[in-house]
Amino acid sequence: MRPRGGTTTVNSTATEATDPAEATDPTEASGPTDAPADKAAPDASDTSDTPDEPDGPDGPGEPDVSDGVDASRRRWPRVLGALLAVALIATGGALYVEGRQLRDTPATANLALTDAEATTRVTGDVSSALGKIFSYGPGATAATRAAAKEVLAGKALQQYAALFGQVERQSADQKLTLTTEVVRAGVTRLTGSSAHLLVFLDQVYERRGRAPTTASAQLTVTAELREGRWWIVEIGST
Repeated sequence: MRPRGGTTTVNSTATEATDPAEATDPTEASGPTDAPADKAAPDASDTSDTPDEPDGPDGPGEPDVSDGVDASRRRWPRVLGALLAVALIATGGALYVEGRQLRDTPATANLALTDAEATTRVTGDVSSALGKIFSYGPGATAATRAAAKEVLAGKALQQYAALFGQVERQSADQKLTLTTEVVRAGVTRLTGSSAHLLVFLDQVYERRGRAPTTASAQLTVTAELREGRWWIVEIGST
């Protein structure tokens, strides 16, 4: 029932309250669903716990191969230094062994090649001794025998004593005189206490009523250093 003298204000208000457009406003309708969406959003977008992959030269997430190359380059100097050290140690060891072998060879142990004074001394002593024991005359064999005991020892003295008896008889019967001179002597090997020599002799034989005869001889001599002087211990012919 329409009141008397009324207006349409009440009806218009009711109409606005029940306006379909306002009842279905999407912004008001979506209000209750905003909370679940906001709650799920952090889980989907939160990546703070995941470590970032390094960006390589080929793009994000690709490994940077230059790091491995740089590390390899840094290792090479250390490797080369170690190899050089090993090579130097090995070379030094080889040179040391080779040096010891050179020092221990018979050639370097032979003083005849390095000690001129000792070589000259043994050559002089042996040459003088041979001249004495191989020189004699019909009335001088006793002196020769005595001289032999002063320069000969060992096997050489035994050999000389066994042969000199025949020499004395020949010298007395044939009036034989023998003069021996060392023309050349060389030391083939010399150590601190022994020497080996090669000796060349000229010998002159004189018999009564005959012309002198000259002969050459070659001997090998072994000598030993005893009490500060050289003794002939062995005589051989070549």
